[in-house]
Amino acid sequence: MAKSVMLAYALWAVGGPLGLHHLYLGRDSHALLWMLTLGGFGFGWAREVIRIPAYVGEANQDAERERKRRLAMVPPPVSPVRFAGQVCVGIYFGTVALIGLNSLSFFYLIVLPLCVGAGVHLVSSVGQQTSDLQKTLTACLITSPVFYGSTLSPLPISLAASVTAAQHRRFKTPQTPQSTEELGPRLYRLGLAWLAFSAPLGYCIFHNTTATLYYLSDCVAALLDIFWFLPWLRNVLEYILLMPYRILCVLTGGGYYEEAWRKVLETLLKEHSEREKEALQILSLEAEASLEEITRSYRELAKTWHPDHNPRKDAEAMFVKIQEAYEVLLRRHKPHRFK
Repeated sequence: MAKSVMLAYALWAVGGPLGLHHLYLGRDSHALLWMLTLGGFGFGWAREVIRIPAYVGEANQDAERERKRRLAMVPPPVSPVRFAGQVCVGIYFGTVALIGLNSLSFFYLIVLPLCVGAGVHLVSSVGQQTSDLQKTLTACLITSPVFYGSTLSPLPISLAASVTAAQHRRFKTPQTPQSTEELGPRLYRLGLAWLAFSAPLGYCIFHNTTATLYYLSDCVAALLDIFWFLPWLRNVLEYILLMPYRILCVLTGGGYYEEAWRKVLETLLKEHSEREKEALQILSLEAEASLEEITRSYRELAKTWHPDHNPRKDAEAMFVKIQEAYEVLLRRHKPHRFK
């Protein structure tokens, strides 16, 4: 069934940042990319206002004509826009991994380069083109040890992966168009991919509720301060950014300025504050203790109470409490590393 330009534009306007028009046109890789980046951070979605007719034409064109065109253009031409998108999304995936997965073993050697490579390959697979996934990931794994432990490592890793993907770009092999497949299996695959991306980040955010709330509030305030010279624009942005808060206020039983949601927030903060106070007592620290002081106290107490060195019966239980207290205080400081 031929695709409609008007319907594609309607879906672009209604749910473009979520990739609804790409899902309609059978461009599942593009749809997933838009779901994870909210329309290419907004810029890609705006740019597509002039690209949709070409996308519809690609979805409607004859398979044999497409095969001949591909044979005449091997490899596909280099696209600066695609290359820039690969670099940006690779950095984006790497930053998300730094926030949600940096506690895993071999993070900088394996987890981080694989996440960056996945972001780069996702962009390289948009539309009718793709690249060599194995070589892209290999470039990430080779580059990662050079910048081991650095929070800026997603940038050089993404650059190396993007260069490799650009060197090994090719047209996708002719197959049954995704738009002719059943919608259910396609949505199932997209849902699994979205869950794999968002679950670690969501766990990290809710596991560090207090620090995350303060961090988000600081980010919103900094963003709004940029537009101090345009009060009307600042008010519009503030209204949009606080929309989730207003919705949650309504869902908890009141209007925009009711105290219901504020009480929920205070309960969460109080719970985490009590845990932090208890952790500070266990490590014999003051409330304003720095990360270096926390680490030093933890190491000294862990050495003293380690079951292998302390014969007391309660040594193992105390050692576990010391570890848990250290993790609680470490989570309070960890999000600030990414400011």
